[in-house]
Amino acid sequence: MSTDASAADSTPERPVHLDSEADLDAFLAAHGRVLVDFYTEGCTLCASIEPVVGNVARAHEDLAVATINPRDDPPLIERFEIKSAPTLLLFEDGAVVGRLASGFQGGDAIDAFLENPGGDERATDSA
Repeated sequence: MSTDASAADSTPERPVHLDSEADLDAFLAAHGRVLVDFYTEGCTLCASIEPVVGNVARAHEDLAVATINPRDDPPLIERFEIKSAPTLLLFEDGAVVGRLASGFQGGDAIDAFLENPGGDERATDSA
């Protein structure tokens, strides 16, 4: 992880950049409620949502926020069924409870997703 804000006894006030699947697993184990932004380099939508995700991290004291590029550790793509970027996954106690994978989202849309992660089936997954 590229920051010292990963301590289990505190929730980071800004997104933590993770480098690998092992980093992600450790971050999920250290925090009860986690929003992860799966992004790719060169993705303009990903770059646009980055400051929004930062604002979300600062606004939610009970939420740890991380970013990770699944191309840096390809098993993440299959494990979390990442089909587009950006994809936001909400975890509670290490389990995925919500997915938002419909391109750029503003702060209000992400807040609504956090309040009701299963209520809006905007995921790009196919059954």
